[in-house]
Amino acid sequence: MLIDKIAIKLLRQHMKKLYFLAIALLSLMLSSCGKGGQGELVGAFNRKFKNTSIPLGMVYVPGGRNLLGMTDEDITFYQGKQSKMVSMSPFYMDQTEITNAEYRQFVNWVRDSIAISEGNIEEYYIKPKGKAGDAPKFKVIDWKKVGSGSNLWNNKKQEIQTKLKGMYINDNLSNFTHGKNDKDIDIKLLRYAYVEKNMDMALENASSPNRQRINDYDIYSKNFRTTAPADLKPNEHPDVMVYPDTLVWRKDFTYEYNDPMVEAYFNHPSYDQYPVVGVTWEQAKAFSNWRTQFYENVARQRKLPANSRLKYDLPTEAEFEYAARGGRTQTKYPWGGPYIMNAKGCLQANFKVGRGNYADDGALYTVEARAYLPNDYGLYNMAGNVAEWTLNSYNTSLPEDKNPIFRKGKRKTVKGGSWKDIGFFLQNSVAQYEYQNISRSYIGFRCVSHFPGNSLM
Repeated sequence: MLIDKIAIKLLRQHMKKLYFLAIALLSLMLSSCGKGGQGELVGAFNRKFKNTSIPLGMVYVPGGRNLLGMTDEDITFYQGKQSKMVSMSPFYMDQTEITNAEYRQFVNWVRDSIAISEGNIEEYYIKPKGKAGDAPKFKVIDWKKVGSGSNLWNNKKQEIQTKLKGMYINDNLSNFTHGKNDKDIDIKLLRYAYVEKNMDMALENASSPNRQRINDYDIYSKNFRTTAPADLKPNEHPDVMVYPDTLVWRKDFTYEYNDPMVEAYFNHPSYDQYPVVGVTWEQAKAFSNWRTQFYENVARQRKLPANSRLKYDLPTEAEFEYAARGGRTQTKYPWGGPYIMNAKGCLQANFKVGRGNYADDGALYTVEARAYLPNDYGLYNMAGNVAEWTLNSYNTSLPEDKNPIFRKGKRKTVKGGSWKDIGFFLQNSVAQYEYQNISRSYIGFRCVSHFPGNSLM
């Protein structure tokens, strides 16, 4: 019996060895196949990562097909786009217009990066790793030290305050306030430069034998430039002032007393959750570029691919209208009904009521970005409050039936209507235009980020 037990034990050990050897051989075979072993086509796959998280402050707009354009109007004399069915891919869209607080984050980032870089304030750069004395290839600002900016502007060190003086309008005023008041900053210095992927240039040069990627598809971006370089390329934007034009409240309405809005709208905390205005189409594009890079830097720190979230941009005109309809077909307004009041007689948007009874909807000018009820996609104020920039140049006839866009021209399409518009301009189908370098007190924007795939589920 003892001999039998020993034999059984030895047999089991031998079987275990054979089992582990078989597993090892199988793993080796699979790994060799995964690398193209044995001459078979097995593919080269990218590293997978979670792709179902909706960006903060955005909603998922599913792909589909909807009727865009006028639906129930007499179009005999209508000069806009004719109705057509358009198919769309899914995308994420900001729930609200970009607010003053959100845009201020961009302004403060540009302000702090210029102050640190121009002043060469070593204290706020990441210390290089490696041997002592080794100079880093690129100097990177340590934003953890900068924080919200208070760590920089309230720094008591005399040498740092001396370096910051160049950012103020005048030294006497800055000495009085010790740099705590943002109004003393020379806003003309707050410029953002970037280089974008220009698909039009890439397409034009695709057949050129002398084509150089850096000239038409460059993805490198500098934080800022204060002057335009001599070798400026068409896809570089070296001189975009980021601070909104607060004087639009005076320029748009010469004979109205809007001085309080000029002084308070962008800076007072009471307006933090109100939509930013006084921003040109070019500034909105610069914000979108910064927002993309802002996320990509965090993605790299989390060891995610830089393109784990596709770039932020302005919505196309078709995307805006498709999202405004909230999945409904042949509806006049984002809330679905043909009327601008609900069953209880309450106005459903911020606009010019009647012949100018602005107070009827709750405010003479703008309201908070989350005012009124959202549409069926969860999007707020897709009609009224502020009109919004889109990516398109203005065009009333586009043949494509899949997310059409027209890019050439400086007249950019504006959608949604605003607080100063009559109800007609709040309709889903109606579009206006403004020149891309003009800012208004009634035009803001929101961003989209396209979903890489067909469905979130």
